[in-house]
Amino acid sequence: MNDENWKEEFKQWKADLKPFQIKLLSEGAQTQNQACILNDMWCEWKDIAVKRKIKEIASNSLFIEDPWDDTTLKMTQIELKDS
Repeated sequence: MNDENWKEEFKQWKADLKPFQIKLLSEGAQTQNQACILNDMWCEWKDIAVKRKIKEIASNSLFIEDPWDDTTLKMTQIELKDS
């Protein structure tokens, strides 16, 4: 997630961009209306980037056992009774 190359990332992530949007991303805004459209695309890119980062973090996180979950304790007690 890098603000410097957001336009290129946005072009790659959004396959359904209209030709005027692609042109706007390539050439930049010339009017205030175009600047608003470009800002809207940046907000959409930022939303997608944050969701991707959260998904990446969630998939790479280590499994942490719940210290209050007593299923491990129950399993240990059952194993001891069987022995």
